[in-house]
This record gives sequence, C-alpha cells and structure tokens, in this order.
Amino acid sequence: MTLPHSPPARNKTAVSLNEPSKETERDTSHPGIRLGIGLRNQHAAEFIACKPPLDWVEILADNYLDAGGIEHKHLERIRHDYPFALHSVGMSIGGSSPLDRTYLQQLKSLGERYACGVFSDHLCFTSVGTVQMHDLLPLPYNEETLKHVVKRIQHIQDFLGQAILVENVSSYLQYKNSSLHEADFLNAVCEEAGCSLLLDLNNLYVNQYNHGTSAEKTMNNIRMEHVGEIHLGGFEDYNDYLLDAHNHAVAEPVWRLYASLLRQKPEVATMVEWDNDLPPLSELLAEAYKARRLSKQVATEPSRPS
Repeated sequence: MTLPHSPPARNKTAVSLNEPSKETERDTSHPGIRLGIGLRNQHAAEFIACKPPLDWVEILADNYLDAGGIEHKHLERIRHDYPFALHSVGMSIGGSSPLDRTYLQQLKSLGERYACGVFSDHLCFTSVGTVQMHDLLPLPYNEETLKHVVKRIQHIQDFLGQAILVENVSSYLQYKNSSLHEADFLNAVCEEAGCSLLLDLNNLYVNQYNHGTSAEKTMNNIRMEHVGEIHLGGFEDYNDYLLDAHNHAVAEPVWRLYASLLRQKPEVATMVEWDNDLPPLSELLAEAYKARRLSKQVATEPSRPS
C-alpha cells in the first residue's frame, strides 16, 4: 500500500551515526558498519580500562538524569574517547497525555552535557494519565495514530532542536483497528515527521513469531533511506510467545535478518544491546564483533546476477 504524504513539517536534518567520527578512527579497514554497544553501569569501569575498538556508545539516558554520582564520572571518562548516542524510554511518543517537558529538558541537558548528536526513543506509549506503565506498549497502525505521533515527534524535535530516531517495538497483541502494515506506518512516520528509524531487528522477529507476520517482508518494505541505526538483541522463549527481554545473545534468525539488511544497506550504524542477566563485558563485545565480521562477509560476497 502506498500512502499519500505531504512534505515533512520541519526542515531538520535527520541525525546519523553512519558518518566517520573525528574523535574515533577505529578499524577503518572494515567495509561499512559503525559499531557500538549499549553501555550499562556494571560494565563502565572495565570498559574504561580496556577501551574496546568500537565507533560509538549508546547510553540509556534514563539512568543518568541525575546530575552527579560515580556513573557520571564514568561517562565523562568514556565520552573523552567515544561519541555518545542517547536512547530513552520515557518520551511516550504515542501517549495521549501532554508531552512531559520536564523530562524532555532533562534529556536535552544530558545531551548538551555530553555533546550528543543522536536522540532516540520508542514508537509506543508508556503512560496513561499520570500512571507510568513501565513498559513499551504498542500502538494501532492507522491514519489517526499516524497523525498523532507525527505531531508529537515534531514537537519533540522542536524542543530538542534536532531530528530524532524512533524505534519499532515488539508486541504481544494486535489491534482490530489497525489498517496499515507496520512497514507502511514506519515509512509514513519518518516521512511526515522528518525523523529517522532505529530499526530493531529482534523486535521484527519477535513479532513474526508472536503474530505470524514475516519479519523479512516487513524489513524489505521499509525504505532503507529512513534507517539510521540498527539494534540487535536477544529474546526469552516462552514457547507460546517470545519476550523481548534483552537477556540473551542474538538469535540466529535475527543474524540472518541482519545479513539480509546489510545487502541493502552495508554502511549502517549497528548496536548490540543486553539489559538483563548481564554477561561479562567480554561476552557482550563478542556479540558486537559478530556484527562486524558479518558485515565483512557480506561485503565480500560475489555479486549476484541481476
């Protein structure tokens, strides 16, 4: 389905992690991806000590909204060597309550403190009225929701002074009043709001398992020019459904999706996230290095006949 679209209402340049950083010139021999991990407090001291060959680091902004503490001392050390991307969970882009300007100001101040050029959050809602749900709740995919989230993203971008990335989420239900396919909805949001897409491939696979959709088809119908970043993570298998728990290594079907995406967009910022049941830092880094190796393998594949 092709949707009619008006030009984006805001003339902001979409953020990118795909350009080489002036601050880090690591492993420039690899063919494409800009590689990062999601840094967690438990790994910070070891990360400082070993300085792994990464291009950037994603920070879960909600863990650092307070101004002081040892956590910020760690961030100051790490920021000296790596660019930061700020990822948050509390914008409630799809919510019906007014945007939380205090929260947005905290994010903006954190971004200014660490000279962050990238902000991202999830295309979902996280609160109802004054009640925080502490979960990333999915939205119905229809024209009404599209208009609603585009308007809120534009307000967020105006407040922050730059374009953001929005992330597709996993879901455990489907709405009867959804009238658009997920890929069409994501494309329309990016085009109308002038934002970019943080494409979580694990979430696509979780939705495939839970709802019988095709992750590959959804991914292939997403316009690659909108994709500014990739998330790779692991799930918990409960047999009847998969839970996007971020507590395991990346599953093989998700690696296959990633290889397929690299054939379409070989130079893409890629991050491995692991939030629960944290492994040693070495294990997390090993997962990230898999992405780099896969990028090299795909880049050296023989050309396919057209």
